[in-house]
Amino acid sequence: MREEIQAYNSVLDLVGNTPLIKLEHITQNLKGNFFAKVEAFNPGHSSKDRIALYIIEEAERKGLIKPGDTIIETTSGNTGFSIAMVSVIKGYECILAVSSKSSPDKIDMLRTMGAKVYVCPANVSADDPRSYYEVAKRLHKEVKGSVYINQYFNELNIDAHYHSTGPEIWNQTQGQITHLVACSGTGGTISGTAKYLKEQNPDVQILGVDAFGSVLKSFHETREFDKDEIYPYRIEGLGKNLIPSATDFDAIDEFVKVTDQESAHTARELAKCEGLFVGYTSGAAVQAVKQYAEEGKFDENSNVVVILPDHGSRYMSKIYNDKWMEDQGFFDTVQEENPKKIEYVK
Repeated sequence: MREEIQAYNSVLDLVGNTPLIKLEHITQNLKGNFFAKVEAFNPGHSSKDRIALYIIEEAERKGLIKPGDTIIETTSGNTGFSIAMVSVIKGYECILAVSSKSSPDKIDMLRTMGAKVYVCPANVSADDPRSYYEVAKRLHKEVKGSVYINQYFNELNIDAHYHSTGPEIWNQTQGQITHLVACSGTGGTISGTAKYLKEQNPDVQILGVDAFGSVLKSFHETREFDKDEIYPYRIEGLGKNLIPSATDFDAIDEFVKVTDQESAHTARELAKCEGLFVGYTSGAAVQAVKQYAEEGKFDENSNVVVILPDHGSRYMSKIYNDKWMEDQGFFDTVQEENPKKIEYVK
């Protein structure tokens, strides 16, 4: 009798159960033990696979969507790719309103996955009719048989990570995690993971990462929206110019802000010293680890897990492009020497 062929039914079966990898080099001068939850191992190369699959399957379970319907979402790129991937497998149309801050690589990937893409200006207010929030709302009204995911204000965003990322980290660390460091954009990843971990051990410290130019850190500290905090910045998928209801600020103990420049260099450093080719926001997350360590947040007994949200391939035209780095003035400091030029053999 032949043995059964070992195969997955689709790429969706590969969502979740991403590895925890010990960071040995980039943290060697820091007190504590540091582990990266590498979400690039999801089939769509980011943590957003988790929410895309979870929210769409919940919509199916509730009878809100059927094959042939259209899924609409706002995205800086990663959520859109994950939704487009799930839509391909499940038979849905996909329309995405994307921030112009998204890298050309991400936009090309969305189109390749069959999504219709609307690129919207990044540096406008959230209530501006040209913003990707308002464009998505308008499209939802215009397109019959459409479902608007609305990740920024969808509690299922939190639930997805409560039921997957949190339990995975708890089990992988054998319950020995002392600190979680995670970036906050929509807030679903940090909030859902924090909720689960705090239920297991209220002493686990949840350390958030925000960007300069975003309002999340100041809102966490004051519970007031300060529009004067808002200005353009380059990191994608981190920070916000509004307050997402998918962020549980009570579950987060503290925030630190990171710069565009240091986050870019740290992402490049991860590739060179850890062999981890990860995205801009992952660089921001590890940069935050360094800053929290400088503040004395960790000791020799700390077991720190940092979530690395996505893969570096989506930033080839940005942080991994030396011309882009030069244009931003990111090689003007001693953080990273100008990289070696390519030599062509004639």
